[in-house]
Amino acid sequence: MKSLPYFCRGEVIRGFGRGSKELGIPTANFPDSVVDNLPADISTGIYYGWACVGNGDVYKMVMSIGWNPYYKNTKKSMETHIIHKFKEDFYGEMLSVVMVGYIRSEKSYPSLEDLIAAINSDIEQAKVMLDLPENSKLKEDNFFTSTSNSIINGH
Repeated sequence: MKSLPYFCRGEVIRGFGRGSKELGIPTANFPDSVVDNLPADISTGIYYGWACVGNGDVYKMVMSIGWNPYYKNTKKSMETHIIHKFKEDFYGEMLSVVMVGYIRSEKSYPSLEDLIAAINSDIEQAKVMLDLPENSKLKEDNFFTSTSNSIINGH
């Protein structure tokens, strides 16, 4: 995918309320304005990269882009799971992410347990991939220290 790495930011909005409650894997959701501006070559699926809430620290993340087949969503979404324990929700905060690489396509699972296992596997794969020097350097990108609230790619 030629659009990777892809840089974007937007306000964290309320999603479906399933990440934390049903999956035990909290996610931060982007508004439609960010989802609708994805480049055409970024297909649905699971991605890994770096994320920052507000002016906070930069953490590893995994992101699901698509319709979440297990839940049969009718609206495309971008849901980011930041690999860090936050003390509280951050709705309304600015979320900045860089999508670095692609893990796998979206698919449905026969059970919630199978879905959770797949997500946890994605998280482990993301941790390994983001430790590679060519990926870890993006954690220090000036995108995370810039203060613009616009959607940005290529800085």
